[in-house]
Amino acid sequence: MNQATYHKVPLGEDSDAIVAMASGLPPPVSNGKDATCKEEKPKSKAEEAGDNPRDRDEEEEFDPVTDAIGAFGKWQLRLTFLLSLLNLPCTWHIFAFTFQSLDGDFWCSPPEDVVSLIENQGDAVEFWRNLSHVPKENALGEKEYDPCEIWDVDYEQILSHSPPLPIPANSSMKACTSWTFNESITGRTVKGQWSLVCSRHYLNMVAEMTFLAGVAIGGLVSGLLSDRFGRKKTLMASLALQITFGSILAATPWLELYFLIRFLLGFVSVSVVFSGFVICMEIVGGKWRTISGVSYLFPVPLSYITIAGICYVIRGWQWQQLAITLPAILLLSLWWIIPESPRWLLAMGRIEEVLVILKEATDANGRSPPLPADKFLAQANAQSPSSDDKAPVEEAPKLGFLDLFRTPNIRKNSLLLYVIWFVLYFVYYGLVLNLSNIGGNIYVNTVLSGAVELPSIAICILFLIKMGRRWPLCLSLLGSGIACLATLTVPLGRVDLEWVTITMAMAGKFSISASNAMLPVFTAELFPTVVRNLGVGSSNIPAGVALMLVPYLWGLSAMDAHLPMGTLGALGVVGGLCVLLLPETANRRMPQTIEEGEEMARRAKEKKREASESRDTYRPSENSPQN
Repeated sequence: MNQATYHKVPLGEDSDAIVAMASGLPPPVSNGKDATCKEEKPKSKAEEAGDNPRDRDEEEEFDPVTDAIGAFGKWQLRLTFLLSLLNLPCTWHIFAFTFQSLDGDFWCSPPEDVVSLIENQGDAVEFWRNLSHVPKENALGEKEYDPCEIWDVDYEQILSHSPPLPIPANSSMKACTSWTFNESITGRTVKGQWSLVCSRHYLNMVAEMTFLAGVAIGGLVSGLLSDRFGRKKTLMASLALQITFGSILAATPWLELYFLIRFLLGFVSVSVVFSGFVICMEIVGGKWRTISGVSYLFPVPLSYITIAGICYVIRGWQWQQLAITLPAILLLSLWWIIPESPRWLLAMGRIEEVLVILKEATDANGRSPPLPADKFLAQANAQSPSSDDKAPVEEAPKLGFLDLFRTPNIRKNSLLLYVIWFVLYFVYYGLVLNLSNIGGNIYVNTVLSGAVELPSIAICILFLIKMGRRWPLCLSLLGSGIACLATLTVPLGRVDLEWVTITMAMAGKFSISASNAMLPVFTAELFPTVVRNLGVGSSNIPAGVALMLVPYLWGLSAMDAHLPMGTLGALGVVGGLCVLLLPETANRRMPQTIEEGEEMARRAKEKKREASESRDTYRPSENSPQN
């Protein structure tokens, strides 16, 4: 018989709890026969309720939150659905600029002193463009007028004659300084509001980059705030600020203020998404982390579809901005519905608050109430993988960004994840920008882009459950890279083979969309609870850098037309191979602290080495007798 070992867990100044645990042998397999030479471990509440612990990995011996409320139930389903709705306004804000800065017809404005003369010429706009604008040929050999330059002549003198005099043959050209926009189709756009065309066209890129810079920085800062002050407070504060900044943006009179508000909007939008995602991951357990984490992203492609409809019905960027901002006011009611993450509260040592949330969850899921505070804390600390070495920590340590690099396991995971996040965003948005140039109606293309991602997200749930995390993510990234590289085999200029290039690009987008759904789940599972939001948020920095570099990717085509897709393909392959250097996390207990994560990594390495030595020991030699 095994000797029982005891762990003394201090609970306060006057009381101690002695918790007996089995010495380490796995529980006996129930096969209808009596097990010999093995002690039965006491059944947890999860086992008594019918949860099968063998559905989890051997590492996941005990999870106090999952043990109390179950891996998934009505309570988690309701919260996952409500949290996923946060993706709608956030995705709208990310893609709104595409519709708010649509290209439209515009021309150089006539000088004020000749406006009255032009109005007497019938079709004033067409007359002015034919008279003043410089004719050029486009790529198709068709004649069109350059709206960025006009003839540098005295238009008042020319128009004072009837009919108007022709433009002198030796006339020079000059750049336009003001433009008139045809807003009958698109409504007022950002380009029309501040004349972001011709020599000012680069300011469109600045407007997009300010938002993406906010996303990159906000991912890190919001992670720090969330790990310090809690997921719920960070989430709701960011949501309130998102509504505020989004509304102010619609009334911004100056371009410089527009840039600033766009930065702040990106900053808080990513905080809403990441904080909601982390709560979603921390209220479920086992395989449901996969299903819940990926399902959280289902509204993202739906956001593409709905924003196309919103911007099609509502024209004018300011009205569109209000239309995508104000509905989020309804989500503020989640303050009274969404709880704080019980895992974060447990890691912070706030046991009484944990038990209040667990009581609500067990009531909703139809389970027995959680243990009293002293027994719950004793059980959680006694059955923690690192309980042999440390006492429970009542005061939460103050952790920062550098803590992601202080220990070897989390340092390796962080650096690899940064590379993979960079690759994911670079390939994903690189393909999105490429697909937007295939022609057709932008509203229809946006709807189709969302429709492609819906089945991709659904399918990756099955892959993650059946195959774990590493291999599905590895294969999907490799698939996107190979699909991009395959486009290089299509000869340039072959219009009859254009469908082949489009098909391969769509296959790459389908594959990278699956990676986009898998990687957040994998990332959240690799970081311990105390730095999970910080880790997920810091991963957004290389992702933000990738976003800011993507617009310049297509400039490589000036050197070689194959370079853009070749770059995407090479990065996809590199990212897929990097995934194989990370540990598998499927059905394994998420560590609560950095020390616990390092201990779990050490034990995993020892088991792998022991398994390898065992195979070498029992492998039959070449001279052994064969049956």
